[in-house]
Amino acid sequence: MNETATLRARAEIDLAALRANVRALRARAAGAQLMAVVKSDAYGHGAVPCARAALEAGATWLGTATPQEALALRAAGLGGRVMCWLWTPGGPWREAIEAGIDVSVSGMWALREAVDAAAAAGTAARVQLKADTGLGRNGCQPADWPELVSAARAAEESGTVRITGLWSHFACADEPGHPSIVSQLEVFRDLVAYAEKAGARPEVRHIANSPATLTVPDSHFDLVRTGIAVYGISPSPELGTPADFGLRPVMTLAASVALVKRVPEGHGISYGHHYTTPAETTLGLVPVGYADGIPRHASGRGPVLVGGRRRTVAGRVAMDQFVVDLAGDELEPGAEALLFGPGDRGEPSAEDWAVAADTIAYEIVTRIGPRVPRVHLNQ
Repeated sequence: MNETATLRARAEIDLAALRANVRALRARAAGAQLMAVVKSDAYGHGAVPCARAALEAGATWLGTATPQEALALRAAGLGGRVMCWLWTPGGPWREAIEAGIDVSVSGMWALREAVDAAAAAGTAARVQLKADTGLGRNGCQPADWPELVSAARAAEESGTVRITGLWSHFACADEPGHPSIVSQLEVFRDLVAYAEKAGARPEVRHIANSPATLTVPDSHFDLVRTGIAVYGISPSPELGTPADFGLRPVMTLAASVALVKRVPEGHGISYGHHYTTPAETTLGLVPVGYADGIPRHASGRGPVLVGGRRRTVAGRVAMDQFVVDLAGDELEPGAEALLFGPGDRGEPSAEDWAVAADTIAYEIVTRIGPRVPRVHLNQ
């Protein structure tokens, strides 16, 4: 028996699949560099091993949301280009600048803090200016762009800043044909042209996320930022499965059945008795719950492969466990329950759980909690 099978639960991370996904995405965006986004612990897959595997497969940039995530990559010995974009006032600007991390700036307050930190560090800050081209989250509004560009150029002339990138983010790239895609591209091109006319000479211009990398070739520019697709999940299930895009899911979530018992007809299951057994049957106890990231919203709907057959969560998902009705099948405690994976053994996918919980597969993999050990394969 595989020794990992004795664990209560485990998330097996296939790094060979991740490398293949990176290579497939690079082929989709030939001519552009590729950033592997490893924010939120690589979407729940383990940031450092996944970052290393992505670089081995040809990614030239790593992307994180927070500066703490970026600094953790450096502390783990990862070199190369790293960018982080979610800053708040008083953040570790100096530490990031000294670590050679590209920092994103969306407004004047952030530029001032980056400049002050660069002066204190005695080295120029690598700054990427972010434009809000229509997503309405982070990024500088077009009306404020001239002020930000002018101030960044002045800081560049003084030697405290190096403008390494100009970038933005799509709102609806997972909906091909959505009018906002063309609109955002037009705004982005105009704002890039303005900055370059003002003297900016960015190394990279980028707006493409995973769905745009796969479906909007005009958006590739110098760099594509691929997040969920690196982990083998389709960013737009309506457009295609992972296999349709040449991708393979990287995470397999499994648990060891903790108990099998026979119960009579009409037996209530889990909190609230939202499920009662329709006949005498056997129940299997799967020892993972919402504290491990199993969505409670999937109660009564979540799929799981146990004993070679697809089952459904019976009743409510609890904090640490849920129950499946085994329909009379007799299994030994320790039998494997596969919640999701690439589907090689007939197990459900993360997308199946997303449908059951009325969410997206991004959330399913990212929410798997720290009580579930990551077992990295093919390192």
